[in-house]
Amino acid sequence: MILITDELHARLLANGAADTETDHVPVVKLFDPTGPATWLLSELDADGDTLFGLCDLGFGFPELGSVSLAELQGVKGRLGLGIERDLYFKAEFSLSVYAEAARHAGHITGDEPLLRQAAEALGTPHSELPPDTAEQTRR
Repeated sequence: MILITDELHARLLANGAADTETDHVPVVKLFDPTGPATWLLSELDADGDTLFGLCDLGFGFPELGSVSLAELQGVKGRLGLGIERDLYFKAEFSLSVYAEAARHAGHITGDEPLLRQAAEALGTPHSELPPDTAEQTRR
């Protein structure tokens, strides 16, 4: 599997080249199909290898940091499987919101109520929050 398509590469690189420090929305989610490691990545440095995002190796302490694309591509886990891209991932919040929610959960989470709580704790204006799908389901 191609971890970073040309389109994703261009978006990551554009985020990494931004003149001002920005709380980007994650562009791609990578994961170990045979283990707990997960990465939500939002930026790529001009070197074409250094990715930045939320890194969770499964020890209960996810953190913002950098990771090498070459190293991720070279990982062979159990059963000889490598790191994979979540083809269905669609970020709804900024990276800082995912990081805050992960800090509380102890792992990267897609739990919408927890993400909304993290967004509110960080002071994300309600107008910037995506529609509450749980509220739409109840109607």
